[in-house]
Formats: sequence, C-alpha cells, structure tokens
Amino acid sequence: MNINVTMERYANARHRFYEWRTELDYARMTMLALAFSCLTGMSAFVRIYTPISAVPFTLQTFIVLMSGMVLGHKWGGISQTLYVGLALAGIPWTTQGGGLDAVFGYTGGYLLGFIIAAFVVGYLTDMDIKYRTTKYQVPIMTLGMLLIYIPGVVVLATVTSMPLMGMSGAIMLGAGVFIIWDIVKLAMAGAAGKFLLTKKAF
Repeated sequence: MNINVTMERYANARHRFYEWRTELDYARMTMLALAFSCLTGMSAFVRIYTPISAVPFTLQTFIVLMSGMVLGHKWGGISQTLYVGLALAGIPWTTQGGGLDAVFGYTGGYLLGFIIAAFVVGYLTDMDIKYRTTKYQVPIMTLGMLLIYIPGVVVLATVTSMPLMGMSGAIMLGAGVFIIWDIVKLAMAGAAGKFLLTKKAF
C-alpha cells in the first residue's frame, strides 16, 4: 500500500512539473533552457577518445535528447541553440573547445544536429500522450540520434575531405563506431522517459 501511495504521489509531482513548465514566463523558461545548455556543456567533458575516430564518446547526445523531452520542442531547441551560441562566443565546452573553429570545424555538424534533435524529440513527445511511453520514446530517441549524426557525418566528410574513404568512411568513423554506446544511451533515454514523462494531458 505504501509503495502504491508513493508511486501515486510521484506521478502527481511529475505531472505538476509539466503543468508548471507550461505556466512559466519567458525569463524563467530561458533560465531553464540555459540550465540544460550548461548540462550539455558539462557532459562534453565526460569524453573517451579512441584511435579509430576523431570524434570522442561523450554523454552529450543523452543530455540533448533529454532537453527535448523535458523542455518540449521550442525550449529544447532554444537550450541547444544557446549552447552552440555560447560555444561560438568562446566558452570552451564542446569537444573541440570554443570559438569559430570549434563550431565550424569537423564536429560542427553534430552541434547543428543537437538543435534539430532537441526540437524534433520535444515536438513528437508533446504531440500525443501515447508518445510519452517507452514504446514510443525509444523510436523517438532513435530518430533524434539519427538527426544528430546525419549533419555530423556530412560536415565531417566535407571538412576533412576524406579522399581515401569518402562518405562511407565518414559514416563509419563519425557514427558507426558509436553504435554500441548509442544503444546504451537510447536505453537510458527510454528508461528516463518512463520515469520523467507525465502520462496525463497538460
């Protein structure tokens, strides 16, 4: 009985958060978006480099997906736009540091993908109550991950030229080597959605 009461209270608190989110003014939502920008930046420092790719393993994509899920399409997209904008201004919180070279370098496509993915994940999550279940969240998060990697791979291939390996090489080095790690993050995102998303309309 106590467990049921606790779960019901948690579900109600979770729902109140989403209701609260829709009632916030622009200043407070901007602060919330900025908080996710900072989380995205900090997660860039959790990185693992490998000899087979210039792009390191990080937790950033997980935070990006969460920003769309928690903040919705508009503010999720804004949170990642703030992240990229502040990186362009010089804050060294991308895997390549900060400034023009970091944003427009060979990993710049992933940063563009962050904005697109957060927007799309947020849009689909808020579209219908049924999309807030694990059954739908995993495909939504998978789409979000693809929307990060597609521009990431295209820019990686363009900037590095990759004359010997072409686009197939860029796909392998810029996305293929991350498949197992991404599956782990998608599972984390799906589990997070189960506990964080409200199953009621707001």
